Amino acid sequence: MLLLSTIRLLFWKLVWQVTRSARAGHQIVRALGSRDENIQMMAGMLLVRAGKRAEPVLQEAMQKREYLPMVLTILGDRGDRRVEKDLRTFAVDRDPEVARAAADALRVLSNQP
Repeated sequence: MLLLSTIRLLFWKLVWQVTRSARAGHQIVRALGSRDENIQMMAGMLLVRAGKRAEPVLQEAMQKREYLPMVLTILGDRGDRRVEKDLRTFAVDRDPEVARAAADALRVLSNQP
C-alpha cells in the first residue's frame, strides 16, 4: 500500500509541476491526511518545496480547517510572514493540537531572518 500511495503522490506532484493544476495541489494536501506517516511527511515536504505555488492550496485548507495541524506547521516552515495573523488566531484554538501547531509555527516564523 505504501508503494501505491507513494506513486500516486509523485504522480500528483508531477501533474502539479507541469500543469499548475489546483486539483493536483489539492491531492497533495489531501495526502496530509493519510494514515501513513511517511506519506504525510512526503506530502508536507512537497508542499514546502513548492514555495509560492503551494500558497493557494494551503490557504484554502487552512480556511476549511483541513489537516490543520500539518497545514499550520507547513505554513510556518515556509517562512511567509503574511500568515502570522492567522497563526495567532489558531494559537488560541479550542483544539489543543491546532493551538500547539500554530504556536510552533509562530516560533519558527520568529526565528526566520
